[in-house]
Amino acid sequence: METLIDRKVYNVKSDMQSAFGTLGDVLNAIPSIDVDPDGVVSLRGDSNVLILIDGKPSPQFSGPAAGDNIQSLPAMDIERIEVMTTPPAQFKADGAAGVINIVTRKTRPKGLTGTAQASVGSSGRANAATNLSYVSGPTALSLAAGFRHDYRARLIASDVRVPAAASGMALESRSALEEQIHREVPSLGLSAKTALDDRQSLSGSVDWSERGGLRTYLQSNAGLGASGAIDSLAQRMSRGHDPEFNNDERLGYAKAFDGDGEKLDVTLHRTTSRQREHYDYTDDSFVPAAAAASSSLNLLDDQATTQLDADYALALSKSRSLKLGYAFEQDDSRFGSFGTMIDPVSGNALVDPAVSHDFEYRQQIEAAYASLQGSAGAWNGLAGLRAEFTRTDADQLTDGLSHRAAYFGLFPSMHLDRSISDAASLWLGASRRLSRPDPGNLDPYVDHEYAPNLRAGNAGLQPQTTQSYEFGYDYDRQGLRYQASGYFRRNHNSITDLTQYLGNGISLTTKTNLPRNDATGIELTAAGDLTRRLACSLSSNLFHSQIDATALGMPGLRSTDGINAKLKLDFRATAADAVQLLATRTDKRLTPQGYVGAIDLVNAGYRHRFGRGLSAVATLTDIFNGQRSRRIESTPDFSGDYVRAVRGRVLYVGVVYSFGAAAKGKEARLEYDTSD
Repeated sequence: METLIDRKVYNVKSDMQSAFGTLGDVLNAIPSIDVDPDGVVSLRGDSNVLILIDGKPSPQFSGPAAGDNIQSLPAMDIERIEVMTTPPAQFKADGAAGVINIVTRKTRPKGLTGTAQASVGSSGRANAATNLSYVSGPTALSLAAGFRHDYRARLIASDVRVPAAASGMALESRSALEEQIHREVPSLGLSAKTALDDRQSLSGSVDWSERGGLRTYLQSNAGLGASGAIDSLAQRMSRGHDPEFNNDERLGYAKAFDGDGEKLDVTLHRTTSRQREHYDYTDDSFVPAAAAASSSLNLLDDQATTQLDADYALALSKSRSLKLGYAFEQDDSRFGSFGTMIDPVSGNALVDPAVSHDFEYRQQIEAAYASLQGSAGAWNGLAGLRAEFTRTDADQLTDGLSHRAAYFGLFPSMHLDRSISDAASLWLGASRRLSRPDPGNLDPYVDHEYAPNLRAGNAGLQPQTTQSYEFGYDYDRQGLRYQASGYFRRNHNSITDLTQYLGNGISLTTKTNLPRNDATGIELTAAGDLTRRLACSLSSNLFHSQIDATALGMPGLRSTDGINAKLKLDFRATAADAVQLLATRTDKRLTPQGYVGAIDLVNAGYRHRFGRGLSAVATLTDIFNGQRSRRIESTPDFSGDYVRAVRGRVLYVGVVYSFGAAAKGKEARLEYDTSD
């Protein structure tokens, strides 16, 4: 780990999970970051995180498919991950909890170099990829191609109970769903960079990926009356496909001026994500007995982001520098569904208006920022201010409903650090951030994909604002590193889930604004070599969170305390053999109506080097099947127990081969990246 004035940088190339694992596997190994069984990423317990790839947003990380993409994107081409809990002004103000920037490999040695890898995994999984680069004179070219076949088995279960006085409603509703998801993920990327002269350069890249496959589930639903007898018993079988197509195009121009440290960067970036889902359902009712019914559901999800960024940097002196920038972003989204029912008499398909809708959303953001960085003696400082003006247009075309909004915000940030010795330093940071509602959360359509647990958006959601403060101490000497930091985060209008029971075993979860919630914590990290062969990294987040949900009908303030922890061991048995072990615990967290339970994960990896450039790697993920998220809810109207679990134990065995100049360089030491 490298600590900069405004961020922590984790080099992940030596993490064994990066060989055959996914982005979610790598993120889960990093302090402060947690990934739940649905692929939802949180930073210090807050899921309002802005995830970037090479400094730019991607629609793959927003919307209902974001979690699946986190758990599907291969990690092999990730070089480092930057974590910013109080981000500087140059970054978009979104992400109230902070920014996670995924930096892909850019630096290439001269000549032809590359890597190739192949692996097989449990339950028919497989992974193959290659990465080639050629550098000659002022021009660098690279190609990356891969194919991944993944499999995921998921359980979704709920048990909802209502007071006996609520007449006409089932006293208890039980639902269990077993889902099988097959994923095929081909990808291809091309990039080029050339120096036009000694001061100007031009770069461009094109990346394409596809994700999809067969998706099936079997669901059983039961309702129990006051006597405990079964009042209703039904079963649903689903079979379908959910293909998604992603494209990313970038064009960049950089110019260095005559003055030292004076530079202009202009980037044009466009990403698109297009998803089409189709599911066929067969519904059987056993109590009361009824004939089988057939239906189908088609879902559409299109997202596109277009960005223009101009960043200017100027060195004012040897110890001071200025950055100025302008950014324009336009986000276009469209969500739609079309459902049919089969008429049992005629056999014809009839349109089901209850599950058919069309929703469009456009968001435009104009931003300008300025930041000043300088040093004086042992002090270093970075101060910035970002201004953003946002316009939104939301149209529920099916019902003719429209919602327009415009708002302006100023987002200051400040960072200071001071060296108190050659090995120790103190630092502090503060920032004001924003979390705009995800377009999918603004769509009021009721999603029936996992009935009876229905979900819907809320067109009236307000952006969340967050004020964050943190301070810390860092000690790094002779291979030992200790870090302690404290933080306080105050959120206004947090976007959260709110569940209501509709009766007859059906619940509806919508998005709403939580007026206020606070989080306070202390993060501790210790890393270094315990022996000549054994390295260790231990990190923990001791937190206290408090929420005020009285405006949502819940009584008074509620608070909880917990510990999130990660332990990583790296044992080098011989010069050719190394073993890694990672154990993580994410403690329970509060929700307006209850809490979400703790999650425990254990991963292991083994690597053997046969010779220059050739290695065999075996990884075992989630050894004890700990990817289980349990949400407990208790309200005056109902109580619920919801479980979402993934059978996450995955074994991969494969080989990695490097050739060209890449095979001649010194290989990365297999230590936990939090210890370097």
